[in-house]
Amino acid sequence: MAKITIVDQNNKEVGQRELNPAVFGLESDAGFVHRVYASLASAQRAGTSATKTVADVSGGGKKPFKQKGTGRARQGTTRAHHMRHGGTAHGPNANTSFDSRVNKKERRRALCLVLSDCVRDGKLTVVDKLELAEIKTKAFVDMMASLEATTGLFVLAENNSNVELSGRNVPNTKVILDGQVSLHDLLKSKRVILTAAAVDKLEERLS
Repeated sequence: MAKITIVDQNNKEVGQRELNPAVFGLESDAGFVHRVYASLASAQRAGTSATKTVADVSGGGKKPFKQKGTGRARQGTTRAHHMRHGGTAHGPNANTSFDSRVNKKERRRALCLVLSDCVRDGKLTVVDKLELAEIKTKAFVDMMASLEATTGLFVLAENNSNVELSGRNVPNTKVILDGQVSLHDLLKSKRVILTAAAVDKLEERLS
């Protein structure tokens, strides 16, 4: 079972704790993480691209020429998809869905794999608690400097308006609750700072 050092806001060691191997001790599986991430990213696509079909293109109400006797193939409209200025056949429309099925167990396992990679790569830091006396961006930046983090993902176990609002304007930094942890945030963050209480909740929910 992996152990990790717990520090305070000033980056001084205050203890150690064992991490649940089912959440923070999995072997790397980049292929699985990529498949889940790609599926979740595709589901975010709005599907706004669209083309006009024969029914949508203006014009074409009159039959171009009579049905028989011309020696040409019969045509009912000048807006058929094979005609110039005609509609598009089988084009995309706004109802196109890019969803692909990923079940809860797969999403949960992908989160655990990325958290395990964070521990293995030294990206993850556990602090006993995160508290600020007032809403002040400078105080939050000073705390980040103490933790040797220029950017990062800060995960709390419960709402703390002083911390959340103080970190809101810091570039490339995000303060969230444990239930809001996403694969995208974990992968793009250079540092992940969890409170000890947030670790407890993640282990309870993901194990």
